Amino acid sequence: MFALFAKEIKSFFTSVLGYVVIGVFLVVTGLFVWVLKGNVMELGRSTLQGFFDIAPLIFLFLIPAITMRMFAEERKSGTMELLLTQPISDNKLIAAKFLACEALLLIALLPTLIYFWSVWSLGAPDGRIDVGATWCSYLGLFMLGTIFVSIGLFASSITKNQIVAFLLAALFCFVMYYGFFFIYDSGLFENAGYVIKKIGIEHHYAYISMGVIDSRDIIYFITVSFLFLLGARISLLSRKW
Repeated sequence: MFALFAKEIKSFFTSVLGYVVIGVFLVVTGLFVWVLKGNVMELGRSTLQGFFDIAPLIFLFLIPAITMRMFAEERKSGTMELLLTQPISDNKLIAAKFLACEALLLIALLPTLIYFWSVWSLGAPDGRIDVGATWCSYLGLFMLGTIFVSIGLFASSITKNQIVAFLLAALFCFVMYYGFFFIYDSGLFENAGYVIKKIGIEHHYAYISMGVIDSRDIIYFITVSFLFLLGARISLLSRKW
């Protein structure tokens, strides 16, 4: 399992795609924090809200780009059959690829701590930024990324084409994050509207980003991630049907 985990990490950084994906993420988020309208200097407040507002939208494309090759490439190249003959269970196979994607997600997020340090230092006095809310927002962003990783792995497991896997993952992530909020906002389901909104990721991410850690939100993130990983496992088992 560890060998497969290390292989996925190595293969990501031996291609240009790995550096491009992380580089684009850091450049775009940096622009929203420091340059574009509504940046920290313009607002005059010690906050990273702009970063946490735009990061989910970037994740809609960043994470599918990370996950699209995980299973699709194995299927297309024919190495999936070879991999499945090795003494490793489907669960460990999925876990290795999932953990590799989680590690890449952390690698992409770690450099953004420079934003936190910069805003902390620029405050008058130092440290006026709401540290608790910021760390809660980072937790929410990581858990949001975890769901997107699970969705991406599921999308990659049902196709042999990486581009199709990318598009499916981006679509599923968009629906899970924005779709239910749009249904709620449309007002078509007045009585059940709030319940529908709570099915979407945006509702739970917004609460954690405000510095409110509720066990129900944590359970939601874990449950949705598990369901999509279960879908990926069922997709792999379908080869035996």
